[in-house]
Amino acid sequence: MTNSILALAFATVALLFLTTAHAAPQMSSGKTIVLNSAKEYCLFLPRWRGQSISDSESSAVAYCNKPISKAPNARILSNDFIKTLHFVHNTNKEYVQITGKFNRNAYRMSRNDGGGQYDSKAPQGAKCYGYPYFVELVEPDVQHYCLRCCKHKSDCPVNMSTKGCEEVIGGKY
Repeated sequence: MTNSILALAFATVALLFLTTAHAAPQMSSGKTIVLNSAKEYCLFLPRWRGQSISDSESSAVAYCNKPISKAPNARILSNDFIKTLHFVHNTNKEYVQITGKFNRNAYRMSRNDGGGQYDSKAPQGAKCYGYPYFVELVEPDVQHYCLRCCKHKSDCPVNMSTKGCEEVIGGKY
């Protein structure tokens, strides 16, 4: 009887090991943004409403204007968040970008939050679908956001976050 119980226990553990060892990889949870057009886009934002941008740089998640299959597990942006949006596709330098103004109250962001930056290094595992590099700044104090997804690292400056959107990613706001 003891041998039967041990054999059953061993078989159960072996089956459990084989099942989990060959399971399909888990999709990343909201770590991919998409920037296809002014009608199909995503941004990284704090996971929790009211969280500051700098406190969320390691935990931010993707929010899209609508469900986008290339951005698995992304949340949907509140309809009253984006106030203005300007889309640019630079075919010579191979980047796309959006710039504009947002309503900080839609996510209970503080008017005293000077903002911060999300990029290919933070949050960990973050990416812009179809592009190896991206830089995004969100500035609740002045209600500006900017996102650029790039084929070339030099077009996505990640070392200028304190200069703000207008300096890092030129465009209309």
